[in-house]
Amino acid sequence: MTTKHLLDRDRVRELFDLRAAYNAKMGGGYEEDPNPVWHDLRSRAAVHPGVVHELTGYAGPAFFQGLPHPDRPHFSAFSYEACSSAFRDNETFASSLVPVDLENGNLSALNSMLSMGGQQHRRYRALVQPSFMPKNAGWWIRNWIEECVTLLIDSFVDEGRAELNVDFCAAIPVLTIASSFGVSVEKALDIREAMNRPHEIVSILEPIVAARRESPQDDLISVLVAAEIVNEDGVKQRLSDAEIYSFSVLLLTAGSGTTWKQMGIVLTALLERPEVLAAVRDDRGLLNPAIEEAFRWTPTDPMFSRFVSRDVEFAGTHLPEGSVLHLCLGAANRDPARWENPDVFDIDRPLQPALTFGGGVHTCLGMHVARAEIRTGINALLDRLPNLRLDPDADAPRFIGMYERGATEIPVIFG
Repeated sequence: MTTKHLLDRDRVRELFDLRAAYNAKMGGGYEEDPNPVWHDLRSRAAVHPGVVHELTGYAGPAFFQGLPHPDRPHFSAFSYEACSSAFRDNETFASSLVPVDLENGNLSALNSMLSMGGQQHRRYRALVQPSFMPKNAGWWIRNWIEECVTLLIDSFVDEGRAELNVDFCAAIPVLTIASSFGVSVEKALDIREAMNRPHEIVSILEPIVAARRESPQDDLISVLVAAEIVNEDGVKQRLSDAEIYSFSVLLLTAGSGTTWKQMGIVLTALLERPEVLAAVRDDRGLLNPAIEEAFRWTPTDPMFSRFVSRDVEFAGTHLPEGSVLHLCLGAANRDPARWENPDVFDIDRPLQPALTFGGGVHTCLGMHVARAEIRTGINALLDRLPNLRLDPDADAPRFIGMYERGATEIPVIFG
C-alpha cells in the first residue's frame, strides 16, 4: 500500500452505509433505540415466541431474503443467562441442522466453518485459529494494520477535518483482511461489493491461491495453502481449493463487515463524552477498558441464531425440535442481573465477559484481530490529531440498524 488516497471515498460510502441497499436488507432502516423494548421483553420473560426484529416492533426488511425457515417455530432469548447457556450447549443449539459439505455445497459464508459442529468444526477451526490468537496480534499489526492506519490518517491529517466512519473505520478492516489474502487495494472494494456473489470473490482469489501454492509468502492465504487437516481415517492432507475458498469467503466477509461498525461505535462513544476521551488520551491504559465497554454497551451484531436439535425446556419455555432460537446479544449485554446501570457507558465498571463475540465453540475467530485494529486505529488518531472532537457544525452521529448496528457519519475536526 503506497498510494496516498487508498480508496474511492464515494464507493466506500455506498458500500459501508448502513442505510444503503447492501445493508438495508439486514434492518438498516431501523433508526430507533431498541434497548427500552428489549429491557421490557427481558423483564417479562427470558425467552419469547417470535423473532427479535418483530418483537422489537420493526416491520421493515431485516434478513437478506426474508425470514429464514418461515415454516419453523421461532423464539428469541433476551437474558444473559439464556443466551450464554445456549452458546455453551452447542449440541442442543446447533449452528446448522445439516452437515456442511465444502466440496459439494453452495459456496457461502453459511456453508462454511460457521455452520459446522462437533469434530468437523474442531478440525477446521484448529487450522486457522493460531493465526488469530492474541500472541499473533503483532503479526497482523506489523504486516498490515499499522501501515494501513498510517496511510489513512496521512490522507486527511492536513485537512483539519474528516468523516471517520468512511475515511477511517470502514477502510481499516477491509484493507487489512484483503491485504492478508494478497488482494490489491484496487480489488479490496470489489470483494466487499461481491459479498453476496461469492463466485466473484473466488475469481479474484484463484490466481493468488495458485501463486501461493508455488511460492508461499507471509500472509493468511499461504497459511491456508500450507494447512493440513487430519481426515476421519487419521490421514493428513492439504486443503482442497474448495476448502480454501470456503475459508476465504467466510474470513473476508466477517473481516470486512463487522469491525468497521464496532470501531465506529467505540469512537462515537468516546467523542460524545469529551471528558472520557481526554482521560483515554492522557492514559492509554484506559483504552482497552473503553473498547471492551463499548463492545458490551452496543454490539454491532446484536443477534445470532441457532437451531434446536431436540425438544427442550429452556428458560421457562418449551422449544420443540427443529425450531429456531434467536439469541439477542444486544439485550443480553445490558442485562441488569449481570451489570449495574447497564445502559450507562462506564469504562470504570468491573470487567465481566459479554457476549459480543458469541460464545462457546463458535466464539468469533477474529475477535483478537478486531481488537488490534480498533486499538491501533484509535491510538493513532489520538497521537496524530490534536484536540480531536466532533464537528459542532455537522449532524452528530447516531446509532442505526437492527441486525447490523453502527454509527452514521462521524464528522470530526482537529488541530
